Amino acid sequence: MSEPQHPATDATSVAPGVVAPDAGGDDAGPPAVARDTRWNDAIARVVSGGWAVSLGAVVLAVLAGSVMIAFTDEGVQEASSYFFARPGDTLAAIGQAVGGAYSALFRGAVYNYTADSFVQGIRPLTQSLTYATPLIVAGLGLAIAFRSGLFNIGGQGQMLISAAAAGWVGFAFDLPVGLHVVVALVAGVAAGALWGALAGLLKATTGAHEVIVTIMLNYVAFYLLSYLLATPGLLQAPGSANPKTPPMAETALLPRLLGPSFRLHLGFLLALAAVFLAWWLLERSSLGFSLRAVGENPHAARVAGIDVSRSTVLAMLVSGALVGLAGSTQVLGLITTGFSYDIDAGIGFDAITVALLGSSNPVGVLFAGLLFGGFKAGGSVMQASEGIPIEIVLVVQSLIVLFIAAPPLVRAVFRLPQPGRRTPAKGRRLGAARRQEVQR
Repeated sequence: MSEPQHPATDATSVAPGVVAPDAGGDDAGPPAVARDTRWNDAIARVVSGGWAVSLGAVVLAVLAGSVMIAFTDEGVQEASSYFFARPGDTLAAIGQAVGGAYSALFRGAVYNYTADSFVQGIRPLTQSLTYATPLIVAGLGLAIAFRSGLFNIGGQGQMLISAAAAGWVGFAFDLPVGLHVVVALVAGVAAGALWGALAGLLKATTGAHEVIVTIMLNYVAFYLLSYLLATPGLLQAPGSANPKTPPMAETALLPRLLGPSFRLHLGFLLALAAVFLAWWLLERSSLGFSLRAVGENPHAARVAGIDVSRSTVLAMLVSGALVGLAGSTQVLGLITTGFSYDIDAGIGFDAITVALLGSSNPVGVLFAGLLFGGFKAGGSVMQASEGIPIEIVLVVQSLIVLFIAAPPLVRAVFRLPQPGRRTPAKGRRLGAARRQEVQR
């Protein structure tokens, strides 16, 4: 009669995430101690994710910005002239310069703790949310293109075309309250979608690279809008020689969420709804599955029966529609007194950084847009109160892109595990399982 097997040494009785004890034997060495490694595995999976690289890129960029702030501060330069005699003065000057700069950034982006009232104190936060609104929506559009394997850098052109369409409906039509703003938004979204789909159609039918096509379409949109603004009877304000449109009609304006004294408008809620819609599209819909499959491997997707050309056009259409929503909120919610050919305000290109920083994930794009909105709102306060050049904020944003483009560098600096690398705990479990298999 065979001897019964001990439960502790049975491979099927070992709980997941627990290192199985060694079965013993002459060559087996000391028995391994059973240990729960589930928490170690969870931490390893968290820090090896893409969000950890994004957070590390932001930290490195902020540190680099701190160095630039210190080097450009006059107090630090003066104290460094006698550094070896009194090094504490230099360190104190550095702390005062960097601390003052980032406290001013906080006061301009989140909460002004020097304000006389709470209402005045939260005004910076509302400004950050207002600036973040078009960045979030445009970033979502570019993220969907990136997840589909397309590098859409035509956000500028799509914003200009959508702004022209939404603005034209906003000032040229006389519609009832409620209906007017909806029609203007639909016109802007449709214009952006068609402009993006044009690039996707050229990619699908002729094989033209979307980067080249979208760059060229940016120029086409810019000069087309310039012509419309300079031609009386089109977009130019009547009786004016300036390239600027008339103000939007009151019925076409997006409502202010916190009253007329704050600039935060309904577009922010539309941006939050767009985040949910983009998440559902990518993660829960069959169209999103097709787009992600084409983005991962278009050849395998074609073999699986997915129409790659159709998916390419649809991806650019959805991408352009979301960027078009960003352009519409600019003219109907923020710049409502008339706009010119600079209505995009660089958002079309900043959205690329937002999409990259958010790892092309809708939730990540939301937080990345909020961060860049805070940079934009707080940068002017930092410049006005501390004399910090606004270009330093732009350099920090550029460094974020640089570090995002070099994930191995960020992982090496913060000692993050490389994705796909087997963790030691997992290796121990596999080793124990192999020894038990051999002994059986």
